[in-house]
Amino acid sequence: MSLILYGIPACDTVKKARTFLDTQGVAYTFHDYKKLGVPADRLAAWVAAVGWEPLVNRQGTTWRKLDEATKAGVVDAASAQALMLSQASVIKRPVFEFKGQVLAVGFDPAKGEAVLQGLR
Repeated sequence: MSLILYGIPACDTVKKARTFLDTQGVAYTFHDYKKLGVPADRLAAWVAAVGWEPLVNRQGTTWRKLDEATKAGVVDAASAQALMLSQASVIKRPVFEFKGQVLAVGFDPAKGEAVLQGLR
């Protein structure tokens, strides 16, 4: 089973993560939310593993475009999952998964190193 990188191809952070993995020679499968959707079972597993708060990208354009009532309604795991399933772009990207375990959410050099450690 290989590393799975979940995200959106046009996202700058996803591009950085993919470049990092490529330069490290790490094989991975890319799961495109735009084309393939968000797997509900995986989303539930991510929420169970890391909580819903780290998965909701409150800094992104999609979040900012939501009406205030929708934003205010994201108060627990169930409401967050419903929003993330209907608006995949509100999920913080990328999500790194290996053997069913979340290695990281989002990307920066430290998270890249944590992913590499998780693969060992």
